[in-house]
This record gives sequence, structure tokens and C-alpha cells, in this order.
Amino acid sequence: MIADVVVGLQHGDEAKGKVTHHLCKEGKEFYTHVLRYNGGGNAGHTIYHEDQKFITHYIPAGVFHGIKSILGSGCVINVRDFFSEIKMLEAGGVDTSLVRIAKNCHVITEDHLYEDAKDEKIGTTKRGNGPAYRDKYNRKGQLAESVPELEPYLIDLYEEFHNNGTVRVLCEGAQGYGLDIDWGDYPYVTSSHCTAGSATLNAIPPSWVRHVWGVGKVYETYVGKKNFEPNDDVFNLLRHYGREYGATTGRPRQCNWLNLDELVKSVRINGATHIVLNKTDVLEEVGQFKLYHNDNVITFDGAEKMYEYINKNLGAGQSRPPQVMYSGTPHGL
Repeated sequence: MIADVVVGLQHGDEAKGKVTHHLCKEGKEFYTHVLRYNGGGNAGHTIYHEDQKFITHYIPAGVFHGIKSILGSGCVINVRDFFSEIKMLEAGGVDTSLVRIAKNCHVITEDHLYEDAKDEKIGTTKRGNGPAYRDKYNRKGQLAESVPELEPYLIDLYEEFHNNGTVRVLCEGAQGYGLDIDWGDYPYVTSSHCTAGSATLNAIPPSWVRHVWGVGKVYETYVGKKNFEPNDDVFNLLRHYGREYGATTGRPRQCNWLNLDELVKSVRINGATHIVLNKTDVLEEVGQFKLYHNDNVITFDGAEKMYEYINKNLGAGQSRPPQVMYSGTPHGL
């Protein structure tokens, strides 16, 4: 039994969908399941498949490759939006017959949406996630198994993973370490656990985990109310060339240089064995190569020297340094 995990190393929007889609494509004869293990409609994965662009909020990337795709018990679901996504995929020629939902996944209700719409402090996506997770932990939430319309999609994760022959799961995360409810910049965080460990809350034993694919960008972005972007026109260029607008809300993302100290911390806490840092072409377009390290801004003459510096620090003090790959926008690894 094997589980590989894809996790965001920053504040979400790191192109995890691209990495998951690539792993599904390369491993469609290997993986038996793709599991979305946290979050809800507040996440948006942009995926390019057969020359079409799809933005998914719930359904894992396995759906594009004929792999059973499960919305896990760590997620929350808006039933109306789920069925809208099913229709969108089917209209694009994607077979959704292998989409499933854990019966103990929690439901986002109209009351949750109404409450979240009033948020002015954190800058949420207004998708109802926070109130839904609060009710889950307050033991008064609604389970997916109580919704008749979802009955054809429901499964028991224990039975699916532990009494179903050989299982090889690709676990697809939402948001990222910088938004994790425990490890992010509280209170400017999401309401779910976004680290790789969250995958094991979905009937995945830790002993199954083989690889952890940590995904980030060579600069950073954030959507929300806190001040994240310095006052410098170069970050307008990053936003322009990187097309940094939220896949879920369309809001402009605040931009900043890569924080290497936080990246190292994220890599270690998530136990990343493989790292993909995206958007290398954006720094090339902007023509500046900078990062934060030890509370200082470090400037490099070019991309190669910057990436050598990142690699050296990501592997420091580790007996098995992670494999680090760099990628442009939006296709391929």
C-alpha cells in the first residue's frame, strides 16, 4: 500500500494542480485513487488538459485520467457547487463516473455561506468553509451521508482503502503551509489542516506515505487582509507577468520575494522528499532575482545563482536532501 502526497509549501496558489495533473498522467497505470484531503470550494486548481483550461474547486485531478477521485473526510462540500463542477467537467468532455465523496465529509450549508459573507477581518473567499469547520468541531455539523442527492457518490474510506485489494493513493492538498490553521500566520489562515500530515486523517496510515511532493513558487503570493506586499512597483510586474489573480475569487494576489527561512521550515515540517518551485519564467520576465534569508534581502545576478543558493539551504542539515526541480508557467515540470 502506497500513498504519495502533494502539499503546498507557501500560501496556496503554488500550481499544485499542475503537479498533481502531471503525476496522474505519468502514473495513471500506477495510482488506484486520487484523494483530495482538505479544504473545500475556497481552493481553486487550474489544470490544462488536452488543450483545455479547467478550474476545479472540489474534484481531484484524477478525474482527467480515469482514476477514482475522492473528496475526503477532511474536506467540506457545498452540494450545489459540487454538482455545478460535475456539469462543467462533463461539458468539457471529462468522464466523472469515478468521482466519489467520503460519507463523513462535512457539508457547507446556506447558513455557513451567509455567515462567511460578512467577514471583513481575515479576507476569506466567502465560501463558507470557516463556519462549516467550526460546526464540525462543535459536533453540530451535517455529514454528506445525510444528503440524498449525494448518495450515488458516497463511499466509506476505510472500506475503500483497507478492504479493497492493492491501493496506491495520490493525495492532493489544498491551500498551503502558510495558511495552515496551526502553522500559518494566525489569524490570517484557513480553517483546515494544510500540511502533509493532514492526508493521514483520511484513512491513510502514515506508514503508507512514500513521497511528499512540496510545491511552491520562486516568489510568493497571498490573498487576504493582512499586509503582505511591499511598496515597490516591481511587485506589480510580478503580478502582471505571473497573472496572479485568485482562481476562486479573481482577487489580485499580493506578491513578495521568496522567504527562504519559511520555505526551509515548511519543507521540514511537511517532510518533503521532492520539491517543485514554479513560475521561474516570471522572474526572468521581471529581470530581478531576490529572496529573504535571515531577515535580509539577498540579490543575485541571475536565476542560476539564486537556485543554487536555494538548493544549498533546502538540503542543509538533512541526511537525505529533497530533490528540487524548477518549472515555468503553466505546463510541464
